[in-house]
Amino acid sequence: MKHRLLLSYLILATCAIADIKIIDKPIDFGKERIAMTKDYIKNHYGKSVQSIQITPKIILLHWTAEMDLDKSFKRLKPEKLLSDRKDIMQASALNVSAQFLIARDGTVYRMMPENWMARHVIGLNYSSIGIENVGGKGDSKDDLTPAQVASNIALVHYLKSKFPSIEYLVGHHEYRAMEKTPLWLEKDTGYRTVKNDPGDSFLQKVYSKTKNLGLKRAPGSH
Repeated sequence: MKHRLLLSYLILATCAIADIKIIDKPIDFGKERIAMTKDYIKNHYGKSVQSIQITPKIILLHWTAEMDLDKSFKRLKPEKLLSDRKDIMQASALNVSAQFLIARDGTVYRMMPENWMARHVIGLNYSSIGIENVGGKGDSKDDLTPAQVASNIALVHYLKSKFPSIEYLVGHHEYRAMEKTPLWLEKDTGYRTVKNDPGDSFLQKVYSKTKNLGLKRAPGSH
């Protein structure tokens, strides 16, 4: 019985990996961004590191709150934050980023090395891989597409296969529930934001098709 279950898991994982196509679309990540990332890790997590490589424990899903792929990418591309991000500028000038960006037609773009730290979620950057989905109009509308659901499912399978260390699948809107886990590292108790993305509906659609991976949800999630 155990052998049959293992075989079924391997078949599902192999199919998901075979179905995914990843296009490299790198953001600017040179010496300055690497140095700012190391400073962020030291200032916010209390760790002095020689490398910005991480051991992924979490896959964290987002939406961009922008309906256009090019505009979404251009927000993430520069090394420093754009001037309109006053809500998080005080914490660091390091620009926000994520390892992946998924277009509304489901095309998957890899923007940086999968195991480098990206700034995409307070408290959990050092253990998470971020997946941004183009959409979420007005930072409130649940408008992500079926093609994006399918690509997220395939990408979650791919990442879990590549990084067996991954334990959680979490939505950005749930990130504060992770303060109850040992993975939470943020030292500044006043540095928090309210997030809506990508919403319970989208997250549940992805989770329902990745249950075979045994990933945990944020504490208190259903």
